[in-house]
Amino acid sequence: MERVIVINGDRMGQGEEELGRMLMKNFLAKLISAELRPRIIVLYNSAVKLAARGSEVLESLHSLENLGVEIICCGTCVNYYGLADQTDAGRVTNMTEIVKVLTEAQSAVTL
Repeated sequence: MERVIVINGDRMGQGEEELGRMLMKNFLAKLISAELRPRIIVLYNSAVKLAARGSEVLESLHSLENLGVEIICCGTCVNYYGLADQTDAGRVTNMTEIVKVLTEAQSAVTL
């Protein structure tokens, strides 16, 4: 494994929700053109909403996938938010795989 980015919320940082959503949208858009991209992005908790139909960042996630970045979504979280039939980016997985990805990663950054 190489680099992994873990996103655990549908916005970036604490504070104003609107600002947090803007920051997340900008981060993912800039990640597309970054010189070094992660091999995998892990989405869990409310971050799975980012991969659902209608998400403001869906286009960025699709672009990242097209560049070879694998996006995995926590299945428990997807089910919790009722998004099982709405996930449109990445793939749904389980905690066993998420643990494997994180423990084998050379480096992991959590947002």
